[in-house]
Amino acid sequence: MTTNTTMTAAVYRRFGAPEVVQVDQVRKPTPKAGEVLIRVHASTVSVADHRVRSRDIPRGLGLLSAVGLGVLRPKRPILGMDAAGVVEAVAADVTAFAPGDEVIAMTGAKFGGHAEYACIPQDGAITAKPRNLSFEQSVTFVFGGITAHGFFKKVTIRPGTTVLVNGASGAVGTAAIQLAKQLGGHVTAVTSGANTELVTSLGADEVIDYTKQDFTTGSDRYDVIVECVGNAPFERVAESLNPGGALLLVIADLQGMLRSRGQSRRSGKLVTSDQGKHSADDLAYLVSLAESGRYRAVIDRTYDLADIVEAHRYVDTGRKRGNVVLRLTTPTTPRNQGL
Repeated sequence: MTTNTTMTAAVYRRFGAPEVVQVDQVRKPTPKAGEVLIRVHASTVSVADHRVRSRDIPRGLGLLSAVGLGVLRPKRPILGMDAAGVVEAVAADVTAFAPGDEVIAMTGAKFGGHAEYACIPQDGAITAKPRNLSFEQSVTFVFGGITAHGFFKKVTIRPGTTVLVNGASGAVGTAAIQLAKQLGGHVTAVTSGANTELVTSLGADEVIDYTKQDFTTGSDRYDVIVECVGNAPFERVAESLNPGGALLLVIADLQGMLRSRGQSRRSGKLVTSDQGKHSADDLAYLVSLAESGRYRAVIDRTYDLADIVEAHRYVDTGRKRGNVVLRLTTPTTPRNQGL
């Protein structure tokens, strides 16, 4: 049982398969100056969690990632890049939030969302959750939504702008479809045929089944390509971009990152892997869309914290649609006590 000084969390102390994650008791964080302590009700198990836990890092980024993630063992043993919950306590200098506030937040590279409590800077990416949605629904807007929105701030999307989303059924892809449609874009979704109904329901105007057609071999050209898979570098899609178009690299290897500036300069087409710094205003924008019914939660499966290994196993399949939600609302009994 959680005490005043400890909390239940999903912890991994070495890199590897889903089974390295254990439900355990760890020290409960205390908010430092400028921080808000959240009692976490829900988080998501994302592709980012999979990559960090398994060290499945894009080519060339292994050494760089080790600096932040750890070399022999994880530097941050609690995964989870997002959280939805209730403010439990605040530091003395915090004025933007008060105990009892219902919020959503991006923990980002600091992780920590897969625990009963998490600390977030009051000036970070944290805002009031949608009033009309549950914690489980609300948390789905954070990781995928703030990522897609960050990239879209790099370009101009207006009515008639043609947008292709490669990998349209994942957390970022489903968000990108909806956000592009809100801006007036004409959206083409690249996904498997089994996901056609889903992406169409989110607003996709056209669907390309990648198992039957390579979108780069067709005659269609796009103003913006959102690359969420890692198989569409600039060299492959350059001819599929209109003059002055943009390739937004949600996933890129080291070579793609290093070459992007030169490719942009030589081609006159924006190539970028920079999604910018996330802010509370970004989340507030997503919340406003959700509260008005213009942005919907996409949940594939929901797991209790006790079932964290099963959640990771499912994400590892690469077949999740939208978001896999992790529920932390009620105390859980560990079912996977190590190896």
